[in-house]
Amino acid sequence: MCHCHQIPRCISSLSFLRIIDLTGNRISGTLPADIGKLRYLSLLSAADNLITGEIPATLTSLTGLTHLDLRNNKIRGPIPQNMGQLQMLSRAFLSGNQITGSIPGSICHIYRLVDLDLSNNHLSGPIPESLGRMSVLSTLKLDNNRLSGSIPGRLLASGINELNLSHNMLEGIIPDAFGASCYFTLLDLSYNNLKGPIPKSMSSASYIGYVDFSHNHLCGPIPNSYGNTDASSFAYNDCLCGKPLKAC
Repeated sequence: MCHCHQIPRCISSLSFLRIIDLTGNRISGTLPADIGKLRYLSLLSAADNLITGEIPATLTSLTGLTHLDLRNNKIRGPIPQNMGQLQMLSRAFLSGNQITGSIPGSICHIYRLVDLDLSNNHLSGPIPESLGRMSVLSTLKLDNNRLSGSIPGRLLASGINELNLSHNMLEGIIPDAFGASCYFTLLDLSYNNLKGPIPKSMSSASYIGYVDFSHNHLCGPIPNSYGNTDASSFAYNDCLCGKPLKAC
């Protein structure tokens, strides 16, 4: 276990360093800008610390990075707009910080990205529709932010298996974009300002495990295939009806 109080700037002199794992060490201070000089770095994990400041723009120079984990710190400021330069990145965990600004559209250029967790931050603005074009993205967690606008239909029709958009300020209708290729282990749209009906096309999805549409303004019949779902998943809406709620 490391007992450093801060990440030393001289770490950039370790030119061939491939792995930095400083998880859970009460490290404070900022991420040094010189970290971008570690061109061979493939894993950077500094989760569960006390790191402050912004994500340095130089981080996007780490073009060989495959795993980025900065969750549960005190990082503020925006996500670098040129995040899409991290072409080899497969997992990015930035949850539990104080990150502000919008989600960069350039993320869609990270073609190998499988897991993206930006939950529990202060992100605002719309969800980029381009996220739905990411062919291998499996987990997308954007819950507990301040995101607004509508849900991109392409996002629901993509290959994402775990989608959490709860506790935001999303509005409009749930896109009628479900199809036989949809396979969700988790679909959570609760605690938003969504209105209108639950799309009938949900019944055509090959699988939807845990679902939560509660605390919105939805109205209309619940698709028959969800009659055995827990009633709490549809509670606190304007006028949803049908099993597992009261009859229409």
